[in-house]
Amino acid sequence: MAGSSPPELAIAVAEAGGMGGTGVLRDSPARIAEWAREFRAASSGAFQLNVWTPDEPAGDAVALQQWVEQSREFLGRFGTPGAGAGTPPPDYRAQLEAMLEVGPTVISSIMGLFDEDYVRRLHDRGIAWFACATTLSEALAAEAAGADAIVAQGMEAGGHRGAFDQEGERTDVGLFAMLPWFADHLRVPIVAAGGVADGRGVAAALALGASAVQVGTALLRSQEIGLDEGWSSSLDGLAPEATVLTRAYSGRLARSAPTPYLAAWTEPGAPRPAPYPDQLRLVGQWRAGGPNGVDAVNHWAGQSAALATEDPAGEVVARMWREAAELLA
Repeated sequence: MAGSSPPELAIAVAEAGGMGGTGVLRDSPARIAEWAREFRAASSGAFQLNVWTPDEPAGDAVALQQWVEQSREFLGRFGTPGAGAGTPPPDYRAQLEAMLEVGPTVISSIMGLFDEDYVRRLHDRGIAWFACATTLSEALAAEAAGADAIVAQGMEAGGHRGAFDQEGERTDVGLFAMLPWFADHLRVPIVAAGGVADGRGVAAALALGASAVQVGTALLRSQEIGLDEGWSSSLDGLAPEATVLTRAYSGRLARSAPTPYLAAWTEPGAPRPAPYPDQLRLVGQWRAGGPNGVDAVNHWAGQSAALATEDPAGEVVARMWREAAELLA
């Protein structure tokens, strides 16, 4: 969970017997190294670093600029932007090198695959590659490219979709339909992700062919994160069908709790948000402008959000496994 996975959260998860982790999408190489040092100072457990694989800009440059300007004009209804052009994402290649230097247990990808040379170097250092997939064709491609495990991400998952095709509405597959389909066709282990937030979900995922589960929203309200109060409140009692898919925060499809800002982008006549990273940059400019109608933070939420508690992360992990073990027995 990029931006919501401080070392304290990963430490608590690892000390409870799980694998800690963080998303490094917005992190510089120096911050990646610092995060790992903080984790290792408090835990000898396993941890994972996750990164987006970039896609090449597509379409006519003039048309793309017009698209961005339409989004900018629409954002004007929410107030005024701050000064500056917004912070661009860190250099992807520099992030890859930083992760290799850190040497975590796992380096994981989302929205695409690592190239052959990087996979070789990763394996030479004894680091496992976990590749996120939302369809069997993506999973098979990752397996063929050398992935050591496939993270099967169901449509229930909060935050960004892991689809290789960024027109990801067509990969609207639920986790519990996906798992047996993957298990019947893959040779590598499967990690289930999306909508798992208690021991019942863990037991079900393992029974359907997963070797492990990956949870995000279930830990969002944990004390170690110190989540924004408005975001945390939006998760309290949130019904699965109340979550929304949106591009209004980043330009890429993601699942969130509903907010007036997100609803505005679905009104008749509203433009489609600019593509990533332009929409991400524009939203950052408006947030820098001070309090206005743009949400102060992204209200990411999986469909299991109502099951998230404010308990310490270690207690959540231990409880999930205890409940799952009782069910599986």
